[in-house]
Amino acid sequence: MSRRRQFLGCIPLVVAGGTGLAALLASRPARAALIDEQDPRAQKLGYRADSAKVDPQKFPTHKPAQTCANCQLYTGDPGSAAGGCVLFGDAQVAAKGWCTSWEQG
Repeated sequence: MSRRRQFLGCIPLVVAGGTGLAALLASRPARAALIDEQDPRAQKLGYRADSAKVDPQKFPTHKPAQTCANCQLYTGDPGSAAGGCVLFGDAQVAAKGWCTSWEQG
């Protein structure tokens, strides 16, 4: 068998393997970006990336122990620096963050 035929015989395997790899990579969930405090959704809810920096005059209901990580609406993994929130859809929030919708978790 000629080398050309051997080479041409391998092309379908390489293409199929590459397609499988591309499909595998495409199926991995993209890492969502951390929401910015200036985002209109964040501003509407008084979101702060650091609960320790919440203005007590502006948000008198805030307690220092309240963070996104211990909020009922937080969907991130325990111990992670950031995670999802039911209120912010595809954006992540800082685990040490806070907003006016904080609920006891």
